[in-house]
Amino acid sequence: MPHKLIERATQTAKQGSLQVYSAIQPARYLKGLLKQQVGHGKTVLITGASSGLGESMARLFATLGYNLAICARRTERLAQLQAELSARHPDIRIEYRALDVSDYASVFHVFNAFAKDFGQIDRVVVNAGVGESRRIGKGRFETNRRTAEINFVSALAQCEAAMTIFRAQNSGHLVVISSMSAMRGLPKHMTTYGACKAGLAYLAEGIRADMILDNLPIKVSTIYPGYIRTEINTNAKPLPFEVDAETGTASIVAAIEAGVNEACVPSLPWSIVGQAMKHLPLSMVNKIS
Repeated sequence: MPHKLIERATQTAKQGSLQVYSAIQPARYLKGLLKQQVGHGKTVLITGASSGLGESMARLFATLGYNLAICARRTERLAQLQAELSARHPDIRIEYRALDVSDYASVFHVFNAFAKDFGQIDRVVVNAGVGESRRIGKGRFETNRRTAEINFVSALAQCEAAMTIFRAQNSGHLVVISSMSAMRGLPKHMTTYGACKAGLAYLAEGIRADMILDNLPIKVSTIYPGYIRTEINTNAKPLPFEVDAETGTASIVAAIEAGVNEACVPSLPWSIVGQAMKHLPLSMVNKIS
């Protein structure tokens, strides 16, 4: 079924003359950046860095020479990650702080503390979030409310804190991790989650528009990951076009380093499927989700 869906998606994209994000060959691209140590002397702040994509991105950014400002609720995991990466990459600086992104005041405190620690924050990756939501009308409002608050309002706080720092510096790169589920309204347990990720994508686009309006040298990138297998979803059933954490993370970091405005990752097939999802009947979109 996935192969038939992607064939239909490709046809839809071509018929609609949709612009599709050009594929980067992540491994080759990152190999060149690794040789350059492109992150030398720069600092990237990553939320939700104790597991999943956040942890994977921290590891890959470390290999590129970036200093790391990592934060999450589970400080024992952050301490382990700091020790491991410091031993492997002794030339970079790694600092960690506890952060529950639902505590909005703490978001500003932690971001500002990192900025003071490092002197400058060159990139912020808004990654922290939760994947739990439930069908609408099934009596699970509190679960959906928490998902909405963590995945959108908390992300808004992170964007606000990051952009305050970037505006003061007159430089920076804001990266928000959205989801392919943001492309259309999705059924079942994906409804609230997808809606939040769509809101986050529009928030980032609005910030990007503001940077253009004010002619400020601050980049804003929105990343739409497809199905990436991490420890968070280890027990989930196989999903269409899914990739392992290493492949998915390489695609994400390559897109971030390329400074794209928006990218579906891995680029193939998701750049095509993502465009087509906006036009396919909901019955077909349901099968992808």
